[in-house]
Amino acid sequence: MLGVIADDVTGGTDVALSFTKAGLSTLVIFGQPQPTDAVADHQVVVIALKTRTMAPAEAVGESLTAATWLQEHGATQLFFKYCSTFDSSPAGNIGQVADALAACQQFGITVIVPAPPQPRRTQYMGNLFVAQQPLAESPMQHHPLTPMRDSNVLRLLSTQTSRPITLIDHDVVRAGSPAIRQALDNAAAAGIRYAVIDAITDEDLEAVGAACLNDRFLTGAAGLAAGLGAALATTNGRQATHHDPVGAVPAAVLAGSCSARTREQVAYMRDREPSYFLDVRATPDPAALAAAALTWFDTLTPGSVPLIYSTMDPARLTETQQHIGVARSAEILETATGIIARGLHDRGVRRIIIAGGETSGAVVDALDIRGGIIGQEMAPGVPWIYTTEPHPTALLLKSGNFGEQDLLVRAARAMPPTKATNETADETATAAREATTVA
Repeated sequence: MLGVIADDVTGGTDVALSFTKAGLSTLVIFGQPQPTDAVADHQVVVIALKTRTMAPAEAVGESLTAATWLQEHGATQLFFKYCSTFDSSPAGNIGQVADALAACQQFGITVIVPAPPQPRRTQYMGNLFVAQQPLAESPMQHHPLTPMRDSNVLRLLSTQTSRPITLIDHDVVRAGSPAIRQALDNAAAAGIRYAVIDAITDEDLEAVGAACLNDRFLTGAAGLAAGLGAALATTNGRQATHHDPVGAVPAAVLAGSCSARTREQVAYMRDREPSYFLDVRATPDPAALAAAALTWFDTLTPGSVPLIYSTMDPARLTETQQHIGVARSAEILETATGIIARGLHDRGVRRIIIAGGETSGAVVDALDIRGGIIGQEMAPGVPWIYTTEPHPTALLLKSGNFGEQDLLVRAARAMPPTKATNETADETATAAREATTVA
């Protein structure tokens, strides 16, 4: 069994999707496993933590606890999953967690592979790119929790670990998996402990996955998971199937990310469905903020697909954080969103779309969701997940910058994973706009 430790909830579903698409039966567990949790005969078990923004010592402790549980339940190989934008800083924890997990697995050289080319995140000569922009020049430079001010993975990692680091560049990767394996072995013999590996195409990641097939410990984003999954499926066989056990049920969207793409998605949905803004400056009390939103929800016409959001542009976000504080404003909004999710669930909403990693974690905690099975992919890296309950809930946990402009609308209307036409979307827009409220 392969055990995966993801540093946030949306990252957990993203990496689980990669293994599922490769044909491997995959279970996701949210938070630290409980004694009653079982892995059955799954080939991959993902533990989705919320360690991305934790202090290093706390993140290491949480990750080692998860690793120990996975090892005790049959994991012979561990995978540490972090974001494709290597969300971190000199105060971040990726290096420290990787150090601890490598020691836990008693493994030598460890690969660092953050790039998944499918959503146009690539790495060349050690530098991360978002489409054509270096990471530090992309909207990630304005991330409210993990602003990225450097694009070079080797420099980023070197602030978090004292272990020697090298680059396996794209020329080596292009030469194929035997060349990658040889480069890794040579680096290990020279005392190197981390190898940052370039990747520009999915084929690059397949080559890296094949080269690392027998490594006891790997780190990377969902792109490496896809490459490793393909190699594992070839070796161990394909088992994964999925269906939608939820069907046609009431749906709602909760958006907390302030990323550029989520802002576009929220604007698109506001033009088409009823929406409610969580104004934390006007109501800096999570219980009152949630109560007002649920009161608004209760006024909607049955069959409406509402959007409840705290997404805001950078200028308003900065003003809010200066007025209330970065940590306090995030705490209020996450707590309020969790209360709202619980209230929606109690009102029969069984299909919930959440935009933002921290927001997703708050909703999963509020609904006390233990785990789930991966379903249909609505956008690259964004699958439905069906909770492991007698009466399951369908969740779409979306990282901030993932998905096309119309993703929230399509998911809320349970439409197929193809881009909806504006004509179809606009047919139901007028009544929804008339019901839209900003409070």
